[in-house]
Amino acid sequence: MTEIVTNNAVAIIITPIAIALGNDLGVDPRPLVIAVMFAASASFATPIGYQTNTLVYAAGNYRFTDFFKAGIPLTFGVGLSTCLAISFWM
Repeated sequence: MTEIVTNNAVAIIITPIAIALGNDLGVDPRPLVIAVMFAASASFATPIGYQTNTLVYAAGNYRFTDFFKAGIPLTFGVGLSTCLAISFWM
């Protein structure tokens, strides 16, 4: 969601869902909230996901697809490293 909506809005929408999911599953909701925090901040694949991406997009004469090429692998890398870090924390 953070690629099309601002990261603050995604965090506000998804955090209560993550907390409720953790409570319903009987697990500590803190790791789920941390995952939401990192996921909401990982807006690398589009220029509209974060303000800095939009500034760089306009100033650098980038194309929309340029963000896909660099952003999708970076998003997967951040997601994988976040999952590994959370699994060690639990």
